[in-house]
Amino acid sequence: MEYFFYGRDRPGAGQLRFQTMELHWAFMDGYADQMIARGPTLSAPDGEMTGSMHLVDLPDPQAAHVFAFEEPFYRAGVFSEVLVRRWRNELGRTMWEFSGGGQRYLVIGHGRPGSAGAPAEQLGYLRSAAERSLIAHGPTFSEQGDWSGTVTLLEAPDLSTAEQLIDGSPEARAGLYAQLELHHWRFGGRS
Repeated sequence: MEYFFYGRDRPGAGQLRFQTMELHWAFMDGYADQMIARGPTLSAPDGEMTGSMHLVDLPDPQAAHVFAFEEPFYRAGVFSEVLVRRWRNELGRTMWEFSGGGQRYLVIGHGRPGSAGAPAEQLGYLRSAAERSLIAHGPTFSEQGDWSGTVTLLEAPDLSTAEQLIDGSPEARAGLYAQLELHHWRFGGRS
């Protein structure tokens, strides 16, 4: 089972994050073979860290709970909240299989309550509009298995281009999102 995790930093948590970084990396080393993508969100392309995102293949919900809540940033109080969703890797690859070098973004599409789910043409649209720019993409699901939105990692020349790509998607045009979050993001891990 694949999962999406996003820990939002508490305001002013930068120093605590820095102090806990080595413990965080050591914890993540235990998941190296299961990692699909990872990295911090940022206030600007080279700005302050605002959160931590992971896409990980785990055996069950209990393992996802351990990953989210035994993680050193969470335990130290870096995060104000942790979003955990089941996720499906539509591209079937990891971030390490992506080549590029532009600005990168995390897009979290929060599904509108009661939405039936993504239109069948969503992935086709993204592949045709940004095939070489998609790092990872897939739907998210509630604990009950209902569609709850999407998570996309992409590369674009700038924020405006990334917004246009997502705003033009079949899901956005169909009004399936209650909210779209677009974050500056970069590949994570040890330097």
